[in-house]
Amino acid sequence: MEIQADYLVIGTGIAGLSFALRAAETGTVAVVTKKERSETSTNYAQGGIASVFDLDDNFDLHIGDTLESGGGLCNEEIVKMVVVDGPTRIRELISMGVGFTHREGDDRNLALGMEGGHSKRRIVHTKDRTGSAVEQALLEHADQHPNITIYENHMAIDLISKTKMIKRGIVTTETRETCWGAYVLDVHKSRVITFLARVTVLCSGGAGKVYIYTSNPDIASGDGVAIGYRVGVKVANMEFVQFHPTCLYHPQAKNFLISEAVRGEGGILLDSHGRRFMEDYHPLKDLAYRDVVARSIDLELKKSGDECVYLDISHKPAPFIKEHFPNIHENCLKYGIDITKEPIPVVPAAHYMCGGLLTDADGLTNIDNLYAIGEVACTGLHGANRLASNSLLEALVFAKRAAERSAQDLARNRVRPFPQAPAWDPGRATDMEEQVVISHNWDEIRRFMWNYVGIVRTNRRLERAKTRVATIQEEIKEYYWDFLVTRDLLELRNLALVSELIITCASLRKESRGLHYNLDYPAVDDEHWQRDTVIWTFISDISNL
Repeated sequence: MEIQADYLVIGTGIAGLSFALRAAETGTVAVVTKKERSETSTNYAQGGIASVFDLDDNFDLHIGDTLESGGGLCNEEIVKMVVVDGPTRIRELISMGVGFTHREGDDRNLALGMEGGHSKRRIVHTKDRTGSAVEQALLEHADQHPNITIYENHMAIDLISKTKMIKRGIVTTETRETCWGAYVLDVHKSRVITFLARVTVLCSGGAGKVYIYTSNPDIASGDGVAIGYRVGVKVANMEFVQFHPTCLYHPQAKNFLISEAVRGEGGILLDSHGRRFMEDYHPLKDLAYRDVVARSIDLELKKSGDECVYLDISHKPAPFIKEHFPNIHENCLKYGIDITKEPIPVVPAAHYMCGGLLTDADGLTNIDNLYAIGEVACTGLHGANRLASNSLLEALVFAKRAAERSAQDLARNRVRPFPQAPAWDPGRATDMEEQVVISHNWDEIRRFMWNYVGIVRTNRRLERAKTRVATIQEEIKEYYWDFLVTRDLLELRNLALVSELIITCASLRKESRGLHYNLDYPAVDDEHWQRDTVIWTFISDISNL
């Protein structure tokens, strides 16, 4: 089966849907998402979107905070571009019906939150359900657009590139590596569909599921980075994995984030004896940058042997807490924790990938007709450590720029017919009889990545991780060729490759900077390492072609 569209968008978060809505004005858009359309990291985002709206704030301050957080690796021109364009993008969301929280009794001015690393209040939010509000508004508009078709429970397997077609005997006229769509698994019908597109956009989110403790939903298995790398897209800065300092620690809780905004509104971090400890680590104390806070908590837990620390906002009035954090209050109550009366047990957890597929200022990769937007991309905005609430802002700005740039690609490509891409060939693969190898390898990857390539690293730990992931990848390769593809197998395959990329980048960087902390190289080395870590493959893995 073959489906043709002008644009193929992989992912239904804020980046994918924002792009799709703009692109639909110039062509047909097929949007694929591997689970339900609202099952995205965007939908779970609590805090908000950083942007300058207060008269006491300005662009220079936001730019400065972003650069300071990024540890010397941000692209200053990209930072300026994103920050200056931010307010316009927020106003567009408001025009689409996103009901951002306003100041009490003031319908004209937004209520701006404070988060760690920011010098001013600039977090535009919908209480603590910002991502959900944005996601629902974008989905409503996408469902109403005649040029957009969303395919739920469809997972991209690999991209269709010029190199792959040549290896299957297809003659092409491109002089550069070019993307023409993707092979996509229809999960429910267990069939592979060829999606041909003149422009392909990867918006598949991050890779938090590489780690055993993460704030990310189950979909975050690094699919976009993996399929991009396999066709030769340059990958950068994968060593910079942001661990959110405060995820709920409870045996029955799964992936529940305690927003940065809790500390922004006065939350205090305490050890098991009720002692404030952040003042030992940074002048900003509980409002320090995320990498500092996560590493400080990790050190405290290693020293004490405790399983968690505590985030306390109970000194604030109960109505204030319920008004500002209704979702957090409600969810904690489910686990017997009343945040208006007692501290919240928290631990750090993998939260955001600052690295990814390397793009230019328009989201274009080094492969023609292939774009990457959102967490899957490395645009130069975040550097070595993302400033809180800059991620949704980045997605909005780059979705607009990519849509404008790719419209030019579309106009150029429309003069040529679609290539005769070969149908998916399963070879002699058979149905998988047991899932134990997949579940075992998935669990092992997440555990050794947490223990060896987590918040604090060493050369020896990285070497051990490299050895383990190589062995697991050999097993996965055997499974991939012997058995028909499933979502679980594809996720494991991508998870293992992304783990390898993180380990490789972390091993290359011989210093400690931002989110990458190596005990064997504890200092920052600006002379040799104030630069991106860029890796790519010249010979594409031809997958199942």
